[in-house]
Amino acid sequence: MATANKNLSNYDKKSIPNAKDFRFGIVVSEWNDHITEGLYNGALAALVDCGATNENIIRWNVPGSFELVYGAQRMIVTQNVDVVITIGCVIKGETMHFEFVCEGVTQGIKDLNVQTDVPVIFCLLTDNNEQQSIDRSGGAHGNKGTEAAIAAIKMADLRKNSQES
Repeated sequence: MATANKNLSNYDKKSIPNAKDFRFGIVVSEWNDHITEGLYNGALAALVDCGATNENIIRWNVPGSFELVYGAQRMIVTQNVDVVITIGCVIKGETMHFEFVCEGVTQGIKDLNVQTDVPVIFCLLTDNNEQQSIDRSGGAHGNKGTEAAIAAIKMADLRKNSQES
Protein backbone atom coordinates (compact mmCIF):
# COMPACT_ATOMS: atom_id res chain seq x y z
CA MET A 1 0.00 0.00 0.00
CA ALA A 2 1.43 3.35 -1.09
CA THR A 3 0.49 5.21 2.09
CA ALA A 4 1.43 2.54 4.62
CA ASN A 5 4.70 4.21 5.57
CA LYS A 6 3.90 7.80 4.56
CA ASN A 7 2.00 10.52 6.36
CA LEU A 8 0.13 12.48 3.70
CA SER A 9 0.14 15.63 5.83
CA ASN A 10 3.93 16.07 5.93
CA TYR A 11 5.48 18.73 3.71
CA ASP A 12 8.50 20.99 3.81
CA LYS A 13 7.08 24.50 3.85
CA LYS A 14 10.44 25.96 2.75
CA SER A 15 10.20 24.02 -0.52
CA ILE A 16 6.66 25.23 -1.32
CA PRO A 17 6.05 28.46 -3.28
CA ASN A 18 4.23 31.18 -1.36
CA ALA A 19 0.51 30.90 -2.09
CA LYS A 20 -0.47 34.50 -1.26
CA ASP A 21 -0.95 35.63 -4.86
CA PHE A 22 -2.90 32.60 -6.09
CA ARG A 23 -6.66 32.18 -6.28
CA PHE A 24 -7.82 28.68 -5.32
CA GLY A 25 -11.05 26.90 -6.12
CA ILE A 26 -12.12 23.91 -4.07
CA VAL A 27 -15.05 21.75 -5.17
CA VAL A 28 -16.24 19.40 -2.42
CA SER A 29 -18.58 16.44 -2.74
CA GLU A 30 -21.33 16.30 -0.11
CA TRP A 31 -21.50 12.50 -0.40
CA ASN A 32 -19.54 10.87 2.44
CA ASP A 33 -19.27 14.33 3.99
CA HIS A 34 -17.79 12.93 7.20
CA ILE A 35 -14.76 12.14 5.01
CA THR A 36 -14.82 15.04 2.54
CA GLU A 37 -15.03 17.66 5.31
CA GLY A 38 -11.83 16.25 6.81
CA LEU A 39 -10.16 16.42 3.40
CA TYR A 40 -11.37 20.00 2.91
CA ASN A 41 -10.12 21.04 6.35
CA GLY A 42 -6.70 19.56 5.58
CA ALA A 43 -6.54 21.37 2.25
CA LEU A 44 -7.67 24.68 3.72
CA ALA A 45 -5.19 24.51 6.59
CA ALA A 46 -2.29 23.77 4.25
CA LEU A 47 -3.23 26.56 1.84
CA VAL A 48 -3.44 29.11 4.64
CA ASP A 49 -0.24 27.79 6.22
CA CYS A 50 1.53 28.38 2.91
CA GLY A 51 0.30 31.96 2.56
CA ALA A 52 -3.10 31.75 0.84
CA THR A 53 -5.68 34.25 2.04
CA ASN A 54 -9.24 33.27 2.88
CA GLU A 55 -10.60 35.75 0.33
CA ASN A 56 -8.61 33.93 -2.40
CA ILE A 57 -10.13 30.53 -1.56
CA ILE A 58 -13.53 29.73 -3.09
CA ARG A 59 -15.47 26.66 -1.99
CA TRP A 60 -18.35 25.13 -3.89
CA ASN A 61 -20.25 22.01 -2.84
CA VAL A 62 -21.64 19.46 -5.27
CA PRO A 63 -23.96 16.53 -4.41
CA GLY A 64 -21.56 13.68 -5.19
CA SER A 65 -18.19 12.79 -6.60
CA PHE A 66 -19.48 12.39 -10.16
CA GLU A 67 -20.47 16.06 -10.10
CA LEU A 68 -16.94 17.21 -9.23
CA VAL A 69 -16.02 17.45 -12.91
CA TYR A 70 -18.88 19.81 -13.76
CA GLY A 71 -18.26 21.88 -10.63
CA ALA A 72 -14.57 22.23 -11.49
CA GLN A 73 -15.33 23.15 -15.10
CA ARG A 74 -17.82 25.85 -14.06
CA MET A 75 -15.39 27.20 -11.48
CA ILE A 76 -12.67 27.49 -14.12
CA VAL A 77 -15.00 29.33 -16.49
CA THR A 78 -16.61 31.70 -13.98
CA GLN A 79 -14.25 32.32 -11.04
CA ASN A 80 -10.85 33.29 -12.48
CA VAL A 81 -8.99 30.72 -10.37
CA ASP A 82 -5.37 29.66 -10.77
CA VAL A 83 -6.06 26.07 -9.77
CA VAL A 84 -8.99 23.89 -8.67
CA ILE A 85 -8.89 21.12 -6.07
CA THR A 86 -11.62 18.49 -6.41
CA ILE A 87 -12.43 16.65 -3.18
CA GLY A 88 -14.52 13.50 -3.03
CA CYS A 89 -14.77 10.03 -1.58
CA VAL A 90 -16.11 6.85 -3.16
CA ILE A 91 -16.17 3.73 -1.01
CA LYS A 92 -16.46 0.37 -2.75
CA GLY A 93 -19.79 -1.37 -2.37
CA GLU A 94 -21.35 -4.52 -3.72
CA THR A 95 -22.13 -3.25 -7.23
CA MET A 96 -20.22 -1.88 -10.23
CA HIS A 97 -21.30 1.69 -9.31
CA PHE A 98 -17.92 2.25 -7.60
CA GLU A 99 -15.99 1.48 -10.79
CA PHE A 100 -18.21 3.64 -12.99
CA VAL A 101 -18.03 6.66 -10.71
CA CYS A 102 -14.27 6.36 -10.16
CA GLU A 103 -13.57 5.95 -13.88
CA GLY A 104 -15.86 8.82 -14.87
CA VAL A 105 -14.40 11.26 -12.37
CA THR A 106 -10.83 10.25 -13.17
CA GLN A 107 -11.34 10.67 -16.91
CA GLY A 108 -13.28 13.91 -16.45
CA ILE A 109 -10.58 15.52 -14.35
CA LYS A 110 -7.94 14.30 -16.79
CA ASP A 111 -9.94 15.88 -19.60
CA LEU A 112 -10.13 19.23 -17.79
CA ASN A 113 -6.37 19.18 -17.28
CA VAL A 114 -5.82 18.62 -20.99
CA GLN A 115 -8.55 20.94 -22.30
CA THR A 116 -8.13 23.98 -20.04
CA ASP A 117 -5.25 26.13 -18.90
CA VAL A 118 -6.15 25.72 -15.21
CA PRO A 119 -4.75 22.73 -13.31
CA VAL A 120 -7.33 20.52 -11.61
CA ILE A 121 -6.07 18.54 -8.64
CA PHE A 122 -7.47 15.05 -8.08
CA CYS A 123 -8.32 14.49 -4.40
CA LEU A 124 -10.77 11.63 -4.79
CA LEU A 125 -10.44 8.85 -2.27
CA THR A 126 -11.30 5.52 -3.89
CA ASP A 127 -11.13 3.14 -0.98
CA ASN A 128 -12.27 -0.39 -0.34
CA ASN A 129 -13.85 0.46 3.01
CA GLU A 130 -14.73 3.39 5.24
CA GLN A 131 -11.77 2.90 7.57
CA GLN A 132 -9.32 3.41 4.70
CA SER A 133 -11.04 6.71 3.93
CA ILE A 134 -10.94 7.79 7.57
CA ASP A 135 -7.24 6.94 7.71
CA ARG A 136 -6.58 9.22 4.70
CA SER A 137 -8.76 12.17 5.72
CA GLY A 138 -7.04 13.10 8.97
CA GLY A 139 -6.51 9.67 10.48
CA ALA A 140 -3.61 7.24 10.70
CA HIS A 141 -2.13 8.19 7.32
CA GLY A 142 -2.59 11.94 7.64
CA ASN A 143 -4.70 13.89 5.21
CA LYS A 144 -4.88 13.53 1.45
CA GLY A 145 -6.47 17.00 1.37
CA THR A 146 -3.23 18.46 2.69
CA GLU A 147 -1.30 16.68 -0.04
CA ALA A 148 -3.75 17.99 -2.67
CA ALA A 149 -3.30 21.57 -1.44
CA ILE A 150 0.48 21.33 -1.71
CA ALA A 151 0.10 19.93 -5.24
CA ALA A 152 -2.27 22.81 -6.06
CA ILE A 153 0.23 25.43 -4.92
CA LYS A 154 3.00 23.83 -6.95
CA MET A 155 0.80 23.58 -10.05
CA ALA A 156 -0.42 27.18 -9.74
CA ASP A 157 3.22 28.24 -9.54
CA LEU A 158 4.09 26.08 -12.56
CA ARG A 159 1.22 27.64 -14.51
CA LYS A 160 2.34 31.17 -13.59
CA ASN A 161 5.99 30.52 -14.43
CA SER A 162 5.21 28.80 -17.73
CA GLN A 163 3.07 31.78 -18.83
CA GLU A 164 5.88 34.21 -18.02
CA SER A 165 8.45 32.31 -20.08
